[in-house]
Amino acid sequence: KMKRDFLEVTDLTREEVWRIFDRAKYFKQERSRHRQEEILAGKHLGLLFSKPSTRTRVSFEVAILELGGTPIYLAGQSTQVSRGETIKDTARVLSRYLSGLVVRTFKQEEVKEYGRWFAFPVINALTDTSHPCQALSDYFTILEKKKTFDGLCLTYIGDPNNVCNSLVLMADLLGVSIRISSPPGYPLSPLVRQQMRNPQLLKVSTDPAAFIADADVIYTDTWVSMGSESKEKERIAVFREYQVNENLLSRAKKDFLFMHCLPAHRGQEVTDTVIDGENSVVIDQAENRLHCQKALLEFLHGG
Repeated sequence: KMKRDFLEVTDLTREEVWRIFDRAKYFKQERSRHRQEEILAGKHLGLLFSKPSTRTRVSFEVAILELGGTPIYLAGQSTQVSRGETIKDTARVLSRYLSGLVVRTFKQEEVKEYGRWFAFPVINALTDTSHPCQALSDYFTILEKKKTFDGLCLTYIGDPNNVCNSLVLMADLLGVSIRISSPPGYPLSPLVRQQMRNPQLLKVSTDPAAFIADADVIYTDTWVSMGSESKEKERIAVFREYQVNENLLSRAKKDFLFMHCLPAHRGQEVTDTVIDGENSVVIDQAENRLHCQKALLEFLHGG
């Protein structure tokens, strides 16, 4: 049977996402009862990370261990790829040792190349243009808190980055209205727009307050993504008006959810009062990475 990869949100159907959500809920309950599964028993999975990571690395390592498998962490700089070996050669050799690969890197094309040459499931654990595991966990968290996606509106404020791209594609898949407020000159990627099957779900504005009143979920992320640190000063100046603070949220619904994929730069894209406030679900969001990734691993590895 054909192996399945998870390199982009669009690698899953709507039905498959719902199936993963059901299993994530199950794994979350089981973990609270200290019960474990053996879905990955006898399997070794590589975590090939060329970018720093806290949540993604720990949640994947724990998920693999709790499913009975063995995670093997490979820091990008410690592999031969960093010295010019082709991804093709690396992936083909790793196929002889490992049963799965979780890749966190820069270019989306690199993850696709691993998918092409590695014999078992490959998971995208973040690239410059997408973060599908994050989107999976985010919408699972929204479902958990709001009980439905019907009539729901998610507003993303700030830099339309990799996380935003995956949120848009997952909204498209699940039928969630999505709004983006970003500065002039920092639009949503046209490629992401082209991939949408239901473009009517998306509205964009350069006004930070444009979509606040109707938002059930208000989401922000760092203004300075990994790799663009050299533009930090310039970006902080451009995005200042897009800070999620109490003033901006004065028009928000009482029961909105505040989300952020973390790490947060407190005092930049969000204030302490918001991220630590009663509408914030950022810690639940981070926890759910573990449960959703277990469900994803089970799905890809035929559990």
